Amino acid sequence: MGVLEDKARARTFYKYLSTVYDRINPFIWNEEMRDEAIDWLGIDSDDRVLDVGCGTGFATEGLLRETEHVYSLDQSPHQLSKAYEKFGKRGPVQFHMGDAERLPFADDSFDIVWSSGSIEYWPNPVDALRECRRVAKPGGRVLIVGPDYPNNTVFQKVADAIMLFYDEAEADRMFEEAGFDSFEHYIQQASANSPRAITTIADVPE
Repeated sequence: MGVLEDKARARTFYKYLSTVYDRINPFIWNEEMRDEAIDWLGIDSDDRVLDVGCGTGFATEGLLRETEHVYSLDQSPHQLSKAYEKFGKRGPVQFHMGDAERLPFADDSFDIVWSSGSIEYWPNPVDALRECRRVAKPGGRVLIVGPDYPNNTVFQKVADAIMLFYDEAEADRMFEEAGFDSFEHYIQQASANSPRAITTIADVPE
């Protein structure tokens, strides 16, 4: 387990990262990548969408263009405070502080469950994926974006020491263990020299 897959360490990390997150994020996960992933989902205007690990609200902002029914959750009060600055505490988004492994929502609550840039900090990613499936409606979809495993051996050792990086085979294992039997992986990249993201779209069993 990487050092940032510990929840307390991750909260401390984001306490400081939240001040510069929106300036750093576009080099790894930019608007073009986000909007491409949103387009793949085909969100309807009346769909209820949950953004798990919303951070400062970068994905939330894109999702709001598709539907007014957006719910966002994060475990970091510092990240959420930045999101409140953008949307207000009681604005168009219903914000929740919470844990991806214990989502505070009823079964079958959302048409779409989205999570970008969060799975790499989950100590128990399969448990969190099961939670995403639980709160999604049968026939709904779950989209997860995480860091693709680097090809370089040195970078692999660094990656393993910090947080979860995974390839398509590992993604297959995690999603299958979480109860998904239909999903596809896509590789996204901000530029030729930037880290790759692995984006998985899974269908929720009916």
